[in-house]
Order: sequence, then structure tokens, then C-alpha cells
Amino acid sequence: MSRSRPDSRSYPRTDLLRILAQKSFRLGEFKLSSGGTSDYYIDCRSTTLDAKGSRLTGVVFTEEIRQRGWKPAAIGGLTMGADPIVTAISVVSGELNGFLVRKAEKQHGTGQRIEGFREKGARVVIVDDVCTTGASTVQAIEAAREFGFEVVGVMCLVEREEAKGRPNVEKAAAPAPFVSMFTAREVRTEHVMQNDDTSPAIFAVAAVCELCGRPAVTNNPRNRCAAHKL
Repeated sequence: MSRSRPDSRSYPRTDLLRILAQKSFRLGEFKLSSGGTSDYYIDCRSTTLDAKGSRLTGVVFTEEIRQRGWKPAAIGGLTMGADPIVTAISVVSGELNGFLVRKAEKQHGTGQRIEGFREKGARVVIVDDVCTTGASTVQAIEAAREFGFEVVGVMCLVEREEAKGRPNVEKAAAPAPFVSMFTAREVRTEHVMQNDDTSPAIFAVAAVCELCGRPAVTNNPRNRCAAHKL
């Protein structure tokens, strides 16, 4: 599995994880675009459209692209989750052009689906915010190749590690690698750590630990199992 984990020595990556946990992660009952339900939701746009979050997103993605030696001419993805990521990378890198993929071709004007950078044969990296089923990422990959781009890498900000998202994207991207900056589990763990307090613990019924998913024995201040209770 090709995935980067946050490094305590990498301050931009660590700071970006903290912002994601603070601004983008929510616990509760949510219906996902995939049709499934979840006890948490991640809205990456709350981070990628935040002033500091946008800059850090651009820094972290740009560093990863350079470290992997892909040397693309441009980055792009399906509107609108990819939009702020594409802009952030382009601005921070100072050299990578951006393009956006419409969900369908325009019915007026030039009728094009790819907006922005349009150089056929160019090396490009596809980016997305959250990967659940991977459907939006796959659409962007297919549209980019149909236009004539050479896809050399695929990246997402947060991977949920469910709904066959990784294998779906890896199959569509091959032979290009798929890389996630963070997993939902990493963001969740950071979120829980940020929201811990010293309130007395109360026995929890029919709950699971927010850190590992095992049966919880406390629910105040957070749902925790025996191993992780405060």
C-alpha cells in the first residue's frame, strides 16, 4: 500500500492534520454520498478553503509530488472537491499548472470538460479531497486520459479506508500510484485527542471506543474502551 503517514518532524504535515481534525472532522450520524451511513463525517473544504489550511495543503502536496519525482506539468481533479487543492498546489509550487474536470461537458461555448491547463500528452497528477468509494477520483482519471494527458500519480487528502475506495482508484490509476496524505483513522485520533478533557467518566452502553472501535466502558468525556479510558 502506497501511503504517507504524518511525521512528527514534518511541521506542515503535522499542522495540517491538526487543522483537519479541528475544522473538518465531525462525530455523529451521517449519510454519505455513496449511500452508506457513518458515525463520522469529514468535510475537507473547511480546511482547504481556510487561509492557513489552504497554504499547508499546498505545501504538503507539493512536497510529496517533488519527493516522488513525478515531475508533472499540471495537477487537476474533479470539481469541486479538488478545486481548492489544485489552486493551493499551483500557488505554493509556483510552477505546476492547474486544471479542473467538469462532471459533464458544457452544453454551451466550447463544450469542453477540461478547464484550465490543456496540453495534450502532458504529465499530470490527479488530486481529490476525500476518497470513500473513489468514484470522483476515478472520473477525473478517466477524463484526463480521454483528453490526452499522461496520468503519473493520483493523490487524495484523506482516505476513509472503506467502500473499496483504494482498490477502485488503484485499478483505474494503474500503472500510476495512488497516495493518500492521511487516513480517516489518523484524523479521528487527532480529533479525539484535541477534545479530551478531565470530566468524570460515566459508564457507556452500546457504544464503541473512538480510538479503536472496541466496546466502550466510558462515554464521558469521550467513548473509550478499557484500554483507552482516561
